[in-house]
Amino acid sequence: MEIEELNMSLEDNEWPFEYTSHDRTIARAIVYLEDDFYFVKVDRDDDFGKASYIETSGGGVDIDEALDLAIKRELSEELGVEVNIISKIGIVSDYYNQIHRHNINHYFLCEIKSFGNKHMTEDEINLWHLSTIKLKYEEALSLYEKNRDTKIGRLIANREVPVLKKAKEILDNMK
Repeated sequence: MEIEELNMSLEDNEWPFEYTSHDRTIARAIVYLEDDFYFVKVDRDDDFGKASYIETSGGGVDIDEALDLAIKRELSEELGVEVNIISKIGIVSDYYNQIHRHNINHYFLCEIKSFGNKHMTEDEINLWHLSTIKLKYEEALSLYEKNRDTKIGRLIANREVPVLKKAKEILDNMK
């Protein structure tokens, strides 16, 4: 059974819209191994305020970088994993009005092949304090709901809960 890719467009209702200065192409993934899902936990205090939340691993796609290579690079950097890309989940377009940015998030479903060392940036280590968190599906949904206690957390939960549910649908159909 073929599952239709997710295609969503979301607005930022947390901060007032002034203008959009740039678009950012992002590769993100729902990462799993057996019944466990792997996310990054973020602890930040910056333009978005003080917040602690989970989100999918991923980041900006370099100029002329293929999406499949970008997601593998990002997952290696942030989670320290090598993966097989199982499928594309879809695209979520969203906005961060606070920093005047439009995000085009390309989501993939990836299965972990092996674990290795992380190669995070200085900002990921010192500003956002990224760490890896392993969760069951229901635990992840619960933490996304807890994310909703901050403005940035609400933006992320609105973007990622539908993606996680679509990933679960794909995985269930593979069984």
